[in-house]
Amino acid sequence: MHSPRSSPTGAVRLVLLIAVAVFINYIDRGNLATAAPLIQDELHLGPSQLGILLSAFYYTYVLAMVPVGWLAERYGAKLVLGAGVAVWSIATLLIAFSSSFYSLLILRLLLGLGESAAFPCASKLLAQAVEPRRLGSANGVMSFGYLLGPAVGTLLGGLLMSAFGWRSIFMLLGAASLAWLWPWRKVLVGPAAPQAAPGAVGPSLRLILKQRALWGAALGLFSANYSFYFVLAWLPFYLVKTRGFSIESTAWTASWAYLLNAVFALLAGWLTDRWAKTQRRTNVTYKSVMAANHVLGVLCMAAMLFLSEKGMIAALFVYEIMNGIAGPGLFAIPQIIAGPQAAGRWVGVHNCVGAMAGILAPVLTGLLVETTGQFAAAFMLAGAMSVLGLLAWTVILPRIAPISWEDVAEHRKTLPAAEVPI
Repeated sequence: MHSPRSSPTGAVRLVLLIAVAVFINYIDRGNLATAAPLIQDELHLGPSQLGILLSAFYYTYVLAMVPVGWLAERYGAKLVLGAGVAVWSIATLLIAFSSSFYSLLILRLLLGLGESAAFPCASKLLAQAVEPRRLGSANGVMSFGYLLGPAVGTLLGGLLMSAFGWRSIFMLLGAASLAWLWPWRKVLVGPAAPQAAPGAVGPSLRLILKQRALWGAALGLFSANYSFYFVLAWLPFYLVKTRGFSIESTAWTASWAYLLNAVFALLAGWLTDRWAKTQRRTNVTYKSVMAANHVLGVLCMAAMLFLSEKGMIAALFVYEIMNGIAGPGLFAIPQIIAGPQAAGRWVGVHNCVGAMAGILAPVLTGLLVETTGQFAAAFMLAGAMSVLGLLAWTVILPRIAPISWEDVAEHRKTLPAAEVPI
């Protein structure tokens, strides 16, 4: 039996706290890249060591995603999310006191472990507390939070570090992350997000893994993330080394692009809910937005490679705007399909597949640029990934509608083993 939805006030409070959590999440995971030149000089790190530190976050982040989804279902998403924030806050705080490559490595791995709780737990809580017809708006607010993180982190983090040094900023960010737990304690003991009793039985992970919808949405997220992390990781380098931008103009260009991404995600969540008022329109609306995002993704990757400076910047802004418009659907779709019973475990798998792009995109781009001496092959690969996403959202993903897990389990029991559909 599903638990009742939260009161409107409780749901709004929950959504806002989740948005703040993922905003902090994206600043904390990206602040090492901003501080990298200062840390490299002070600790005498080589380029390969720096590369390992930048990617180490994703190893534990990806590996822990599915177990964290299970923990959210078993012990309650509110508790697991609070524990995750505590872990990543402490990791961020302790980085300020690091004095060697190995201490930084351990703390980056710990950071990834803590941050793996964010999206499985947030999706479980939103599926429980928010009506399906309002999930677009809720995910738009959450998307605004995590997409605003890179914009604020890139600009503000750089300015503060140049003024106060990198160690003081990690101390400040770690303390700010811990401060989030103070308002969250009211959610832990209050009625903000009612949920089934810990340990309540839902669909098994094996049954979830057999759903075609899981793999369609997961491959779609992987594709969207590939382009996102490609731009996030390599845009500054591309602008400076290939296009001749200054560091200052690069920072402003990137920050404006990320800000457009966040603002349009917020607007798109509200508009999506207005358009998707019936189950049929929900399917058409979300799939149309996803298809448009990936078609424009192919065109924008080509434009950023071949057009003049002004045309390239325009293409970057169009890409970020459309990426923001598609943002709410990346997690609203699995929340709608999985429902309150399975959203934690479902999004654990969903985001595990999607987060692999955070490992592959920067590495593959580096290899292609080093091998060819230019960015053409890297942009072409990002465009090809957008084609994969188009197929995933429109062909592999079936109709976007809630799964009746009781009916699915009962139906599978009645079929001979050879006839059970995958």
